[in-house]
Amino acid sequence: MCRRFSVVSLVAVAVSTILLALLLFTSGSFLIIDQPRRSDVIVVLAGEAERRPARGFELLGSGFATHLFLDAPVGPTIYHRSPVELAQKYVDSLAQSAQASVCPIYGRSTKAEAKDVARCLEPFRAHRVLLVTSEYHTRRALNIFRHVCPQYEFSIAAVFDDREFGPKWWQRRQWAKINFDEWIRLVWWEAVDRWR
Repeated sequence: MCRRFSVVSLVAVAVSTILLALLLFTSGSFLIIDQPRRSDVIVVLAGEAERRPARGFELLGSGFATHLFLDAPVGPTIYHRSPVELAQKYVDSLAQSAQASVCPIYGRSTKAEAKDVARCLEPFRAHRVLLVTSEYHTRRALNIFRHVCPQYEFSIAAVFDDREFGPKWWQRRQWAKINFDEWIRLVWWEAVDRWR
């Protein structure tokens, strides 16, 4: 009886270890959703300001939408300019400036940003919205926007930047930190923030 119990225990530990390893090794890939669909409007989420806007305007140029919103936080100035002013100056410098607007973001979380985006989208009478954000942020952002703004149909495009993140998160310290941090935020959203 003891021998059978120890064999069963050993098998259970081995299976649990394998499952845990699979979950850990796929945790980075799980965070990423890259499924852009043609939409009425593209919204480039606030945050990283080099690759996200470039990807948004690339999608706009490829006909994924007819208008783009560039989210910019209303906050402290940088060299005597607010992020909203800097974003507007950037938009004005582009050939596609007539098809783009800056959406001021007052909130400091993705949930608050979704509410601010809904305010900017309202005059456009959009139905389908394509979000653009960093790859590790796509799953949580899509989930939050769908929850906060159910009146819209969302899809999402990932912006890949191997300086910041990669799905094989264990290969670089920075990737591991981002993976851990994003998982904490995703769990917090699912367990707490979603229900407030």
